[in-house]
Amino acid sequence: MNNSRQQPEHNVKIWSRRNVEITGVKEVDSFDSEEFLLQTNMGYLVIRGENLQMKNLNLDDGEVSIKGRIYEMTYLDENQGEKAKGLFSKLFK
Repeated sequence: MNNSRQQPEHNVKIWSRRNVEITGVKEVDSFDSEEFLLQTNMGYLVIRGENLQMKNLNLDDGEVSIKGRIYEMTYLDENQGEKAKGLFSKLFK
């Protein structure tokens, strides 16, 4: 039996800009009604909107579901240093 755990695929599904399901999530770093910061297998993902709420969180399976009005989804890559630095400095003031 193989006990090593394979990382789940990273996928994003959006329905009518009101619901989003994300797989391959390692950690939810922060969230509020306007912004979620998720660590995924493909880097950090920022989701911005209004009235955002977490519907489902299962980090064992790497799945997160969010509902609310979605305005923006952005990946923060390591080569986007200044943008990521600005976001993290805002989060950890």
